[in-house]
Amino acid sequence: MNITIAPDSFKGSLTANQASDLMEQACLEVNPSAIIRKIPMADGGEGTIDSLIYSTNGKRSYVQVSGPLGDTIEVPLGESGIKPEAYIEVASVCGLVQVPKEKRDPLKTSSYGLGELIKIALDKGYRRLMIGLGGSATNDGGLGMLQALGAKFMNRDGTEVGRFGEDLFEVASIDFTNLDKRLNECEVVAATDVNNPLCGENGASFVFGPQKGAGPEVVNKLDHALNHYSDLVEDELNQSFKWVEGSGAAGGIGFSLLVVGATISSGAEIMGDLAKLEQSIKTSDLVLTGEGKSDVQTFFGKVPGFTAKLANKYGIPCVLISGAIDDQERKLHQLFTGVFSIVNEPMSFEECMTKADELLYFQTVNVIHFYQNLLEEKES
Repeated sequence: MNITIAPDSFKGSLTANQASDLMEQACLEVNPSAIIRKIPMADGGEGTIDSLIYSTNGKRSYVQVSGPLGDTIEVPLGESGIKPEAYIEVASVCGLVQVPKEKRDPLKTSSYGLGELIKIALDKGYRRLMIGLGGSATNDGGLGMLQALGAKFMNRDGTEVGRFGEDLFEVASIDFTNLDKRLNECEVVAATDVNNPLCGENGASFVFGPQKGAGPEVVNKLDHALNHYSDLVEDELNQSFKWVEGSGAAGGIGFSLLVVGATISSGAEIMGDLAKLEQSIKTSDLVLTGEGKSDVQTFFGKVPGFTAKLANKYGIPCVLISGAIDDQERKLHQLFTGVFSIVNEPMSFEECMTKADELLYFQTVNVIHFYQNLLEEKES
């Protein structure tokens, strides 16, 4: 039996690497002779660096930059083991994980540290950067990132504005004269799992602002500010970016990366190509995938949805094993051969998070046991 295991991380509980290892052990408990191919995945969010390093036999270093609240934090910089390419993860630089729940407020967070980390990668000689956009705590449109890279944003008095979300309200003019010239030599790929534009009802503020601590009034103000800010930027560059799919990713960091010449791509597709996921799937008997929570969003750019579509292309059964399933209409069954939650008895959210490793292991054992029995019945 050939099995491809390709989960995303179970956010807050298990990395994609840990989930892959647990699922492999569970498969081998049921069928010790199974041939397992582990491909820990990511879609641009938390765990992207881990998956990229795993797929390229790369390495990581740690550097200090400004965190989302302005304090100094230590963050990872990934480096490919195959080619001169640096890996950066927004979730590790200005992500929600760096901000306590009681302090989450997109008016008070900044992407400045991302710009600092990009400069560090440039200083190391890298001219190809891959940046994962998921999991941000910011909604500053990449204002802070661009400032760290040399751009200047002034208020009506000609004074430079600050670097946080609330400073978007003050931007009246811009100056890109001192933007780091090395960016012109770079190939920057932004990996994301969303296709939202920067502004409007489907934009960064309305869709993602609430989960970052913004109430309805703040959401409206931020959307208006991003619209004005992006108009100034586009007028300066004589180019349009705000309606490009993915420009609203990571609180508008997608927009700022487009401004410095980046391309935006599906994170799951990038990871899948790098790890040769399709080649593995088409020679498999079974595919296992999973994530922390599955719902209709799983169809659109998420790792399990991307994995299942590849499996369906070759007629290979694909089973989803997730921390939680929110799918009252059972739409996920259109995509997956089987859909399972790891929760096997009544328990609190906190208990589920704490026991995620043993719950994932147990449910994977059940899936493989069931699948193997079906095979044996067919052969008899």
